[in-house]
Amino acid sequence: MKKLGWLILVLSACAPLPYGSSSSSSGPKSLQLVDRVYESNIQTVRLLRAENDPMSQLLPAVTQLGKWNLILEFDDLHTERDNYYLRIIHCNQNWTKSGLIDLDYLPDYNEFPINEFEFSLDTWKPYVHYWVQIPPVRLPGNYVAVVYRGSDKEDIIISKRFMVFEPRVTFVRDDKLVSSGTAAIRNQQINFTINYKNVELINPLETVNVTVRQNQRWDNLAQEVKPSFLRENIQELEYRFFDDASMFRGGNEFRFFDLRSLNYPGRNVAYMDKNTMPWTAYIEKDKNRSSELYSQYPDYNGSYMLDNYDYRRINASNYVNVAFTLQSPQPVNGDVFVMGALTHWGMNEENRMRYDSARREYTSTLLLKQGWYDYQYVVRSKTQPPLFFEGSHFQTENFYEVFVYYRSFKPMADLLIGYMTFFENPR
Repeated sequence: MKKLGWLILVLSACAPLPYGSSSSSSGPKSLQLVDRVYESNIQTVRLLRAENDPMSQLLPAVTQLGKWNLILEFDDLHTERDNYYLRIIHCNQNWTKSGLIDLDYLPDYNEFPINEFEFSLDTWKPYVHYWVQIPPVRLPGNYVAVVYRGSDKEDIIISKRFMVFEPRVTFVRDDKLVSSGTAAIRNQQINFTINYKNVELINPLETVNVTVRQNQRWDNLAQEVKPSFLRENIQELEYRFFDDASMFRGGNEFRFFDLRSLNYPGRNVAYMDKNTMPWTAYIEKDKNRSSELYSQYPDYNGSYMLDNYDYRRINASNYVNVAFTLQSPQPVNGDVFVMGALTHWGMNEENRMRYDSARREYTSTLLLKQGWYDYQYVVRSKTQPPLFFEGSHFQTENFYEVFVYYRSFKPMADLLIGYMTFFENPR
């Protein structure tokens, strides 16, 4: 009987998931112009630069106009191939749909079949890995890649954002501090100057908008940033973040765990439960770090890298249930989420934690593919700060991107005319 029970467990764990549809018990799917997965069988969605260096997994989904080097990839937890298609949507700088038609920004019909795929090899959860090159676009700006099933454009499975820029302005970074006290201790000041000598900008105070992003995250964007000073005689826009409200919190270095090997789990994995299928990896119990002094250690600024030390073939990588535990004497007034690129920087029901009053801890479980993962705990509350459990330090190393948009008259669209990246406190 024990052998029979074990066989039933294995067969049920390997059974393919039911296919989704454009309608469900909760109603029809509704496209959102954000990073989102619309079905539970779709996992590990990434939009990457097509480079041979494994570290390119950490780079943002941003490319220069004329360089078609972005790849969208994802896994479908099924045993058979499905027919998926890709289309591209042009967006304004605030990620609302623009008024352009497809032929304004695409040279071809806006429907691209996803023909590249590979089946997993002897994994606990069978899956099909898909990938497709992002097609070329005519205009710099914000875009959303939408994947749908078959010929039904309403049967959406993925929406994923990317940016295409044209380098028409130049940047000068200013590292001088412009404030002191507690604001300087908690925050990081992102000061810079934009020179627009090489492009004609009409009324730049009104037509130029700047977005600043920290660690590729979407939940704390600084959008529609206006310049502090305009120097028309030398064609410069100067941006200085004077007050606490307009600065970025330095945050803390990310927590991490190493699941590149399931036979010999790495750092911060407490133990592996092999009695479940798939296995469950229990991460070391975490605690509140807000009162701790800053501690320097390397991280990937919230990103993750897929790798498999057990079998060097990537299609032999297994999925694991990863169990997170956050100790807290009492629940906070709000919701707590496991956050990072592993959750697309979103706050959804899937990554919301539950509080166990008997154990005095928050718990959550995510299905993840083998690799090295960064994460943090973020609070959504009207009374508590987002970094309640993490703390904030100006010494934290962070990755920043600056996007410069110009609202042109022809075409009537937000064009991405400048892009700058830099590390604060680089190691």
